[in-house]
Amino acid sequence: MMLNETWIAVILCLVALGVTTLIFPPVLRFAKEHKLVDNPNYRKLQRVPVPVIGGTAVFFGFAVALSLAIAVFHLRYMGVGLVATGLMWMLGTWDDLKDIPANLRFIIEVFVLWGLITLGQTSINDFHGLWGVHAVSPYISIPLSILTGVGLLNAINMIDGVDGYCSGFGMVSSLLFAVVFFAAGDVSAGCFALICAGALLPFFLHNVFGKRTKMFIGDGGSLMIGMLMTLFVYRVMVSGSLCDRFYVEQGMGLAAFTLAVLCIPVADTLRVMSARILKGKSPFSPDKTHLHHLFIEMGFTHVATSLSILLMDLVIVAVWFLSWKLGASVDVQLYVVILMGLLVCFGFYFYMESQRAKNSALWQGFCKLGALTRSKGARFRVRMRRLVDGPRR
Repeated sequence: MMLNETWIAVILCLVALGVTTLIFPPVLRFAKEHKLVDNPNYRKLQRVPVPVIGGTAVFFGFAVALSLAIAVFHLRYMGVGLVATGLMWMLGTWDDLKDIPANLRFIIEVFVLWGLITLGQTSINDFHGLWGVHAVSPYISIPLSILTGVGLLNAINMIDGVDGYCSGFGMVSSLLFAVVFFAAGDVSAGCFALICAGALLPFFLHNVFGKRTKMFIGDGGSLMIGMLMTLFVYRVMVSGSLCDRFYVEQGMGLAAFTLAVLCIPVADTLRVMSARILKGKSPFSPDKTHLHHLFIEMGFTHVATSLSILLMDLVIVAVWFLSWKLGASVDVQLYVVILMGLLVCFGFYFYMESQRAKNSALWQGFCKLGALTRSKGARFRVRMRRLVDGPRR
């Protein structure tokens, strides 16, 4: 890995951060002037209308920095990835403004993913030794890659329910992927992931702490993040990747790693959609049964809810990492991650729901902890609000 390439990646991350910071105010003004807002209702947690095109600011920060990266690294998958991400941003923004039918959105997602796989020559076409399987045929890899991509797009979209969760998850996941890419010598992919994290940070601060400058990331932003996570998974799992060459000999389960990073959104979405289907409802019908809703019911602030769930996800990654370092096979590593996902998103959720019904001491204890997050962090939130909102005009 050349030092100058590493510094280029850091500089491009800062470019993404700077562009998002600069473009955020005009995007916010445009949203307010044209009343592009998310109005409160019975299932939403905000009490006032909030501008809903925050993903636009993130996308422009990301797009400018990635365009510069394409000029530096000259890699096809970056260009195709930028186009695919842009299409998802446009699709989600269209959905934010017009509420398009779910079946049409699904068809467009499949088409964009197929184009990404075909033109970008990247997909999940190698299991890297999982269950003794390595490279697989296109008849398996293409449907599997599309199914995985659609699942990730909708899983990330469905966690966008509290301030800071979707963007915070995007940042943390991008940084985890960046570490793995850089360690494997895949500087261009590491740069890609750092750019994503840099573009999300300014939005995260406004979304979590802003009052006059608060915006929601919207479907445009959440679908964009979902596409980026899909791109990172494809980059890890494609045959002959630098990750393949560097990690497989060390016994690292690449499938287990990617699932560990994305475990909570995926497992939480599977639980919620399964419950809806069992009740005879559409799996996409809105309700308040996500993991983040449980923390809100216990009185946690939005930022405490987001940080708690992100910490859970990091614990899953840490448990996977420990299983790898202790010599577990790639199969066992995957089973460990699946078990952790079930414990957190199924076991913890249903157990706490049972405690809630009993109003048990454990439930009351969590509620007291939630109340502490509201009282103890008040001064810090006020300081951060002044910082991100800026002086009154």
